[in-house]
Amino acid sequence: MTDLIVRKLTFAFEEHDVPFLWNPENPAFSSMANAVSFLAIGFEKMIVQMITQAKPMFTDPAVAEEADAFMRQEGQHSTAHRQHVRGLIRSYPGLQETLDEVVTEFDKLTAQTPLKYRLAYTADLEATFTSVFKLMLDNEAALFRPGDDRVASLFIWHFVEEVEHRSSALIIFDSLVGSDLYRMRVAPSIFRHVLRIMRIACAGFNKHVPLEDRKIDAMSMFATYRYQQLLGKVFPRFAVPYAGPGPRAFDDLPLGEQLIALRGIIRSQMPKHDPAHENTPALADVWFERYRDGYDVTRWYTAETTGAEKN
Repeated sequence: MTDLIVRKLTFAFEEHDVPFLWNPENPAFSSMANAVSFLAIGFEKMIVQMITQAKPMFTDPAVAEEADAFMRQEGQHSTAHRQHVRGLIRSYPGLQETLDEVVTEFDKLTAQTPLKYRLAYTADLEATFTSVFKLMLDNEAALFRPGDDRVASLFIWHFVEEVEHRSSALIIFDSLVGSDLYRMRVAPSIFRHVLRIMRIACAGFNKHVPLEDRKIDAMSMFATYRYQQLLGKVFPRFAVPYAGPGPRAFDDLPLGEQLIALRGIIRSQMPKHDPAHENTPALADVWFERYRDGYDVTRWYTAETTGAEKN
């Protein structure tokens, strides 16, 4: 029997405006997290369609149950991120074009690639999440606490559930494909696709969100873009239009922790990798305990400060 719990949460994005710069102390992280919301909508739609297609192929009832719970958790994430993105689109209507572009890219992936490729896509990407999200959650005081509580609470919930189902995508892949060689062979194209999606989102931010609201060049999170900027200073024909300053989301995080996360990402793509053995963020255990106790996890910081202990 799966240990996954499907939690249906609502984050009150309809109640008042959703700021693009939801953590004013870290505009680069605000932008990066917003891009994750756009990616999540398309990616999690792909996952639901993938598991639906794969269901008749499961021969192990335990794997089938794991896949169903995994799909339902991801469906809840997609719903919540749609609420977040709708809030951004209300303020910046042009971002609908960006969302449509992102979703279309994942729809193409579903239509044009075999099931085993999408299973590998999901397994490879999900395998990186424990290390990446541990870095973020271990530094929640800087990355989440200063921000809009709805947005911060959405991402904390999503990230701890990614830790909770960290082995699910590999369990499903192994049951239907079971080839580490194939998973490793297609990994470069998978991560190129992920980066392309993030670039689409960030280019849309530069296009549709005024600099006075985003405060940074949203494209500056990409090393190739920063290199192009440097090249443009030497060779003007390669110059890109100025779109704002270029701080990075993790500039202020301890370098040692960033390197540990990087090693974890690399390790996640190796043969026989099992995410179940990865170190997990302490905040995840706190979150699950508070959820069980009835704490309002949709207001992770304001419920804490007001003493509201029940939903």
